[in-house]
Amino acid sequence: MFLKRIIGLLILSACLVQARATVVLPKILGNGMVLQQKQFVPIWGAATPGEKVTVTFKQQTKTTTTDADGNWQVMLSPLVASADPAIMTISGTNTIQLTNILVGEVWLASGQSNMQYEMRKNSKVKKPDTSTVNSPVDELERAHNPQIRIFLVTQKNLRKPDSLHTGWDIAEDSALRNFNAAGYFFAKNLQARLKVPVGIISSAISGSRIEPWAPKEAFDQVSYFKEQDYKIEGEPGKFYNTMIAPLAPFAISGFLWYQGESNCFLGETISYTYKMEALINNWRSTWHNLKLPFYYVQIVPYYYSKATGKVPYTAETLPKFWEAQTAALAIPHTGMIVTTDLNDDIKNLHPPFKWEVGRRLALLALKNTYGQKQVVASGPVYQKMNIKGQQAILKFKDEGTGLVSHDGKPLSHFTIAGADSIFYPATATIEGDKVVVSAPQVSKPVAVRFAWAEDAQPNFYNKEGLPTRPFRTDNPLQFKP
Repeated sequence: MFLKRIIGLLILSACLVQARATVVLPKILGNGMVLQQKQFVPIWGAATPGEKVTVTFKQQTKTTTTDADGNWQVMLSPLVASADPAIMTISGTNTIQLTNILVGEVWLASGQSNMQYEMRKNSKVKKPDTSTVNSPVDELERAHNPQIRIFLVTQKNLRKPDSLHTGWDIAEDSALRNFNAAGYFFAKNLQARLKVPVGIISSAISGSRIEPWAPKEAFDQVSYFKEQDYKIEGEPGKFYNTMIAPLAPFAISGFLWYQGESNCFLGETISYTYKMEALINNWRSTWHNLKLPFYYVQIVPYYYSKATGKVPYTAETLPKFWEAQTAALAIPHTGMIVTTDLNDDIKNLHPPFKWEVGRRLALLALKNTYGQKQVVASGPVYQKMNIKGQQAILKFKDEGTGLVSHDGKPLSHFTIAGADSIFYPATATIEGDKVVVSAPQVSKPVAVRFAWAEDAQPNFYNKEGLPTRPFRTDNPLQFKP
């Protein structure tokens, strides 16, 4: 028995030595991938310690030697966008050829169920919103653009190398059916405007809180959690370790984030803002780029007050969470889209309008990352309030080419209060770039709230069709990153 055990250990050891003699690549490096343009591009893997490894791509050849642990990495010089499929050769003891590689823009999309929401679910929508440019029901039938590439991360597929170098797909057919809809439509809009290949990596888990998407040390580095003696719950690092960290240092242009429902069910407000700070800082540090854009989605209207959970819910549970998401915009190089108009059933936490989510996220990227300053990427945003007699006069920015009532009816979901803090439904009228708010019950206004209810689906937009961000002028959250 002992001899058999020794022989078995020797065979295992020999297999490990043979395996390490072979150059291997992480799953994210594969056939059909998109490499990021205009950045240094890391290519990395493992081999025998001290082995010479050479990478050739286009007109570049880079050579390195593996370290004592058998790890190696080379850095390709910045590449020019190209839709012409190219071959990468990686050679050491063995030779690997990766084919059909494009160069363009690459983004990582993450979050919970609304980000994971698959393209196949769009085909179940009976009445698509055809007012948007991306009517989605037949998208699976017409999606055949080889310049859009997709990579779907699971909890298991990044754990070990893939000798077949699969994982990247053209965004079509069965691969697209199971892919993240918001991420795909983001890529579709980006590719149409930039005219370069776009790669989108989806790494999302239904029902996940924010905590598992960053390691514990990320939260430990935020002073708020130290000062509050705040205990981080929700298995910090669980998904980060298996679904985010193994992707680095694959060169990307930025992050997309659609998450929050699970944390809203915890009744969180400012603590969620600081958790976003922890996650954003950590992901940027993981990629060694503190300026990587982080664009995210404000969660949709939903009847949280009718749910049961760990905390009591009210009609203000969601507006307060919206405010916490908005506060995170103080973190540099971030952007947020509003979705108060993207739920046709307030009892449904997973509305189908992901094509518009993707389009609005793309607007943020086009304007802020790609410098297309003519793009209107946001609906009206409250700036300041002046009181004149019985009227509150509100000033907005990001009004685009003008403020409008989207349906032509009087502006809805404004409330106003005096010193007694009792809020009454208000009349609100647009006057140029301002909105005048009043109510007969309030002779001396002190505060105004807009869309401050979980079922708020207001009609106040800019002329570009983007809704106004919910807000309150009284007691807003104070957050400094």
